[in-house]
Amino acid sequence: MTVAPDVSSTVTENDARRRPGSGLLIATLGMVGVVVSLMQTLVIPIIPTLPTLLDTSAANASWVITATLLAGAVATPISGRLGDMFGKRRVLFANLVLLVAGSVVCAVFSSLGPEIIGRSLQGAAVGAIPLGISIMRDELPVEKVGSAMAIMSATLGVGGALGLPLSAAIAQNADWHMLFWTAAGLGVVCAALVFVFVPESPVRTPARFDFGGAVGLSIALLALLIPITKGADWGWGSPSILGLFGFSVVAFLIWGYFELKQRSPLVDLRVSARPRVLFTNLASIAVGFALYGMSLTFPQLMMAPEQTGYGFGLSMVNAGLALAPTGFVMILLSPVSAWLSAARGPKVTLALGSAVIAIGYLCAVVLMNSVWELMVAAMIVAGGVGLAYAAMPALIMGAVPITETAAANGLNSLMRSVGTSTSAAVMSVVLAHMTMQFGPHVLPSRDGFHTTFLIATAAAVVAIVLSLIIPMRKAADAADQAGHA
Repeated sequence: MTVAPDVSSTVTENDARRRPGSGLLIATLGMVGVVVSLMQTLVIPIIPTLPTLLDTSAANASWVITATLLAGAVATPISGRLGDMFGKRRVLFANLVLLVAGSVVCAVFSSLGPEIIGRSLQGAAVGAIPLGISIMRDELPVEKVGSAMAIMSATLGVGGALGLPLSAAIAQNADWHMLFWTAAGLGVVCAALVFVFVPESPVRTPARFDFGGAVGLSIALLALLIPITKGADWGWGSPSILGLFGFSVVAFLIWGYFELKQRSPLVDLRVSARPRVLFTNLASIAVGFALYGMSLTFPQLMMAPEQTGYGFGLSMVNAGLALAPTGFVMILLSPVSAWLSAARGPKVTLALGSAVIAIGYLCAVVLMNSVWELMVAAMIVAGGVGLAYAAMPALIMGAVPITETAAANGLNSLMRSVGTSTSAAVMSVVLAHMTMQFGPHVLPSRDGFHTTFLIATAAAVVAIVLSLIIPMRKAADAADQAGHA
């Protein structure tokens, strides 16, 4: 017998009346997703000048980038669990408050410490995206949930694609602090829209928050991601890097044992170990890896001097504008992904999206003769990412209890972050070692870019294989959910 999920009685009468139209809810949450994703590419245009701007070394300045990644990885699963327990809208609003606070800190100060703190607060807001996906499942009519989740999931890529030209234009024409004032303003607008138009979900999981699990996961993730992001700077064979990797393995094992003993764990490992959830999360790592290959290599290729024989000498703004259509491709394909998932199943959509990503990178290997050719290859990759990303929430939420959707989506988003972090490390190593001499400068070679494209292709092929392994037994999934509830 199916057991109804716990529904909190704390939903206020005001919340009960706050029922906007489906289109308005989707638009609001979609805007939140895009703005939160913008934070990932916000400072890319000022990376070369950050050491001067903050009066510090290049190695120290890189923590302004790393802090956002680490904070997002740690906060995403925690935000999801808090949303399931105390209300998704409430935690979503809190995430946007953190984004605004972090942006103001970065805008007001010009030294390393405050910038790292501010960027960490901005990164913590990434948990808003899986929360938005879960709110859509709770609030929208069944026939609109698929397309809405596809749009929300695609914002992970859209924000990054649109953020690069926007932030480059601001950095080129105004003081660099204006980047953060703009982010703060967008955060305030999003918070106001959420407060007015997003209802609080009645679906709750009353339980004590697993502080031990949150601390343990944070320690384990930091021990894993710091060496991944800092390996190139510290040396991959250095004692610090190897020690952190070893410590992360031990920390994850201890954390996993601890979680299995909890009545209300931060991450339900038994649910996460279900084949459908497990293989979807593994595929998410591979797709995230492939996505970041485009974000990292295509701009460098377009901005390389023409005298290299392969570059086009574009400015940061023009390179960003050339890649901006990738964001629109992801949005346009979101309804297609939802239709395909409804007709053939999200497993097929994920596999097809991964295949399109592989085709896009193979095109990039041969289409390097003009900017428009690279734009075509990038849009093919983006189309594949849009299809794949949009299918993941449907796979995850079809296999977990409704009371754990935010936590499950948060974990899935974390897996994507692990993929992008690993991709950044691998691609950077390849481009740093396969180089050519260009006057006094050392630049990545054509073969180096070819190699990164082929590595990304291999990651997409891995995602295809993992997608095909995902079991899709609806009756079994329903029984599992009923038994768990």
